[in-house]
Amino acid sequence: MPSAELDYTIEIPDQPCRSRENSPSQGGKEAGTRQPLVILLGWGGCSDKNLAKYSAIYHERGCIVIRYTAPWHMVFFSESLGIPSLRVLAQKLLEVLFDYEIEKEPLLFHVFSNAGAMLYRYVLELLQTHQCFCHLRVVGTIFDSGPGDSNLVGALRALAAVLEHRPAALRLLLLVAFTLVAVLFHVLLAPLTALFHTHFYDKLVNAASRWPELYLYSRADEVVLARDVERMVEARLAHQVLVRSVDFVSSAHVSHLRDYPTYYTSLCVNFMRSCVHC
Repeated sequence: MPSAELDYTIEIPDQPCRSRENSPSQGGKEAGTRQPLVILLGWGGCSDKNLAKYSAIYHERGCIVIRYTAPWHMVFFSESLGIPSLRVLAQKLLEVLFDYEIEKEPLLFHVFSNAGAMLYRYVLELLQTHQCFCHLRVVGTIFDSGPGDSNLVGALRALAAVLEHRPAALRLLLLVAFTLVAVLFHVLLAPLTALFHTHFYDKLVNAASRWPELYLYSRADEVVLARDVERMVEARLAHQVLVRSVDFVSSAHVSHLRDYPTYYTSLCVNFMRSCVHC
């Protein structure tokens, strides 16, 4: 199977994915409404152990959960060079649904930072253009700490965190290389680059998707600027998308769950339930 090459994790609950909130006695909709299958797209350099903390939010409530993080070198270098390598990974990820025969489940995406957003961009394209995937039913998307527009300083902070445990010389070399690539392709040659590659942020601004979106961000984030997320929210609202956004104010990049575990969990769970009932 093509998806066998993908380093993903899937968690399937023992009980069927049925909402506990929907029973006639509770005045809800038809009993047994299906919980969505949740796909987590991790941030750059994210470990599966880190992503599992978010996975637990959904798995404990009877959802099938798929966790996947794109390789950091593709996120920081392939995308910066305009090479759509992530599109292949997005296709393999969607093929996992067919491998496990769960392609008819409603889908909820939980997307982290720009690395997750870059991959999600290609997922959206495939849902619109690929015959095998056009029948998949997405019910909502949560964005955590993203997406952000071109922010070289923030990107360097993120890459430095990914390379934290690498040898100092290699770390410096890769940071310099990334800076040169980013300046060359996204500043000096930006008009030429735009002819063959659209920045993921611009793609998401004008995405054809119309399912609900939840943006979880913080003005204290030094990697993805709050104003970029807020501009995205305004743009999606202008496209008649049902959008909610929450500013955690003080939490750092992809640290909202750590700093506000109860509030963060309730936001995700309530959003998931509202999407299923739309």
